[in-house]
Amino acid sequence: MYGLTSQLRRAVASVPTNISEGCGRSTDADFARFIHIALGSAHETEYLLQLAFDLNYLLEADFNNFNSKINTIKRKLFQLNKTLL
Repeated sequence: MYGLTSQLRRAVASVPTNISEGCGRSTDADFARFIHIALGSAHETEYLLQLAFDLNYLLEADFNNFNSKINTIKRKLFQLNKTLL
């Protein structure tokens, strides 16, 4: 459980960290690359949430809430990435 918690925290923190780092880049293409990386971290977060639920570390209501939020974030990142390319 500790390893999964640690990995989930890193994946979650990586999403805004990559967005922030991308904002500091000089071109839209560079920014888009970091948005793509952030999207990958969001996918990783989604998988880790599913794994935590499957291992009975999360209640169904909590899983549904978190899953809904990460899917909203993924949609927004995908749309932002489309505008940059």
